[in-house]
Amino acid sequence: MLKSMTGFGKATKSSNNKTVIVEIRSLNSKLLDLSIKSPVLFREKESEIKNIISKKLIRGKVDLQITIEYTGEEAPTEINKNLVKNYYKQLSEIAKDLNISISESSLQAIIRMPDVISTPNLELKKEDVDLLYSCLDEALMKIDEFRAQEGSITEKDLKTNILNIEQLLKEVEEPEKLRVEKVKNRIRTNIEELIDKSKIDENRFEQELIFYIEKFDVSEEKVRLANHCKYFLETLQSKDAQGKKLGFISQEIGREINTLGSKANDAVIQKIVIQMKDNLEKIKEQTLNIL
Repeated sequence: MLKSMTGFGKATKSSNNKTVIVEIRSLNSKLLDLSIKSPVLFREKESEIKNIISKKLIRGKVDLQITIEYTGEEAPTEINKNLVKNYYKQLSEIAKDLNISISESSLQAIIRMPDVISTPNLELKKEDVDLLYSCLDEALMKIDEFRAQEGSITEKDLKTNILNIEQLLKEVEEPEKLRVEKVKNRIRTNIEELIDKSKIDENRFEQELIFYIEKFDVSEEKVRLANHCKYFLETLQSKDAQGKKLGFISQEIGREINTLGSKANDAVIQKIVIQMKDNLEKIKEQTLNIL
């Protein structure tokens, strides 16, 4: 199944006095580019979290945010009451010296003073780790589902564009046959304008004509292009991550289309080639976001 690198997953789990929230966002990237924002309590687990995510998401620009909300009476912060009283006392003395009043709102300013609020060293317990990993697993499952849904849409578009190229390749057949005749007639007409028809060596003329037309032969390009398109569709159905592989195949498709256009020497075929390139550009854009 085709998967996109774009995705989002969120999970929330609660236990005792804690609620853990895990949010994962991902965008396309050549490699795994992981950014983690986690509270102090879970910092020591970041290395393990990276290993879990790298195995599940493989690649992409991934942003992981872990949040803890304390739902019980116990809070993870402490207010230094003595320091608050000391600040208030000093502010009151300053206000008295300046002959101004001090209001209760001054307490808000005191709370923001250095070292008034501190976070004690919290001990990471087994139940905290279990809660985190349970939440992480659910978020990863959701982002994987999101990626699969996006991938399904992308797969349909890729198939449509590849089938369009295959159909356009079939449309080259008729103008290609006419093109050879046009080239023959044009060369003969140009020669007859310069040399008396009776003086033309027909055998030599045919040999030179065959040699000249071979330069414009696109049979090999058509065969290779058809094979590349077939291989592209087969790769779409593979189970492994195939974004890079599809990108390589699309490059080969582009080479054959470009060669076909340069050899065409025909306005009708050139128009068909332009349509092929239009479909190929859409394919290239879409493969950049495939896992």
